[in-house]
Amino acid sequence: MSTSLTTCEWKKVFYEKMEVAKPADSWELIIDPNLKPNELDPGWKQYLEQHASGRFHCSWCWHTWQSPHVVILFHMHLDRTQRIGSVRMRVFKQLCYQCGTARPDESSMLEENIEGLVDNLITSLREQCYGEDGGQYRIHVASRPGSGLHRREFCEACQEGIVHWKPSQKLLEEEAFSGASEPKAQKGSGYNFFSLRWCFFWASLCLLIVYLQVSFRRPAFL
Repeated sequence: MSTSLTTCEWKKVFYEKMEVAKPADSWELIIDPNLKPNELDPGWKQYLEQHASGRFHCSWCWHTWQSPHVVILFHMHLDRTQRIGSVRMRVFKQLCYQCGTARPDESSMLEENIEGLVDNLITSLREQCYGEDGGQYRIHVASRPGSGLHRREFCEACQEGIVHWKPSQKLLEEEAFSGASEPKAQKGSGYNFFSLRWCFFWASLCLLIVYLQVSFRRPAFL
């Protein structure tokens, strides 16, 4: 059974993994709800996680919903001389579409995804702050399907101009299209011996056999 993670647990996972990845450096994770995409101070880098799975809770009507289109923004900076790094993090929220409350409510990430999300962050840190080969990013697009189309009018990330739902939606559409066309492809891949082309072939072959038989039976005149 999946459980949600609080801010403290986010930090706990991050610190534990950074202690293994970069034990000689000291890193800090700060939650910043005012963080803006592409608005970076000098020396800062950005990483955007676009398809995390999260659960939202409305404190007004107590409605709970789940979304595979949660966006997480990270701003990262490393002071190489002091060997001190800092990560600012913002999880973009969603409005409750049940009661239409204007206040975005807190989201909680799923425990099954937090490990991969932090791994992706550290991969980006290695690449952008240390100039290393960070490795392979883990994909979360299809990690948890949603209950319907992404509703952009209720999404903070969409309102800030972050287009993040199209790649996932396109993937779902391509999967549905390939699934619908697969039986047709399989049906057409076999040989239909009763098609018009094969009828012409069998008729021509029969005429050739009859012609050869008549030719061999006809007496030869010298």
